[in-house]
Amino acid sequence: MLIITSISNLGVISSAVLALSLVGGCASDPEAQLDDEASADQALIGNPVNLGTAGSYAILSQAGISTVPPSAVTGDMGVSPIAATGITGFSLTLDASNTFSTSPQVTGKVYAADYASPTPAKLTTAIGDMQHAFTDAAGRDADVTELGGGNLGGRTLFPGVYKWGTGVLIPTSVTLVGLATDVWIFEIAQDLTLSNSASVILRSALPLGLLGPQAKNVFWQVSGSVTLGSSSHLEGVVLAKTAIALGSTASVKGRLLSQTAVTLINNTVVGP
Repeated sequence: MLIITSISNLGVISSAVLALSLVGGCASDPEAQLDDEASADQALIGNPVNLGTAGSYAILSQAGISTVPPSAVTGDMGVSPIAATGITGFSLTLDASNTFSTSPQVTGKVYAADYASPTPAKLTTAIGDMQHAFTDAAGRDADVTELGGGNLGGRTLFPGVYKWGTGVLIPTSVTLVGLATDVWIFEIAQDLTLSNSASVILRSALPLGLLGPQAKNVFWQVSGSVTLGSSSHLEGVVLAKTAIALGSTASVKGRLLSQTAVTLINNTVVGP
């Protein structure tokens, strides 16, 4: 017998039923069952935030990106309207085309507003898309408000839109349970702080880790600053109104999109 303990896990249950029916292929009336479950699934899961061209960057910043090396970034980086002088610690080498740079710490390309055309125009578009995504995420209707008074330590969170009028602290690891198409949006009015060695963990709602959650579908919309403590780990796309600062050896699977600056200290950032 299946017992639903709270409305917050209904989306996961609906998603899991749909996924298991697809894997098992044993429904008595597959087409009718799929239609009913897909409709419920779509209503409960929600839609991801459209990043536009900002989704092409692992790190995008308006005021600069700095690192205390060595850091390792997998994916492109970009800064605008600040010039390439706002990217420090990466030992940049300008390509002969003058449209991008490379760095031994970046598996990808590095773009800046003062590089040759078409880079400035592309960055302007990406920054606009980042700002639009921030506004989109901030405007989503909340399923859950003020959970834990802003303290998420040790919690298990199911798909949905969560909203706080305060800051959010993650002092110990938090687990997001769902499936590959599920979406989490966290609307935070003040700061987001992840304590030293704390992690955001993605876990499948299905056995054997099948079809687990994707970092690209987790969105942290933060109107204040974002601070990741030393050796912490974050999953998801960060849309920050102000600064994003990573402590020593902290890691991210996702994107860091800041309307001010991004600061790294011997970090690993991998685009989703």
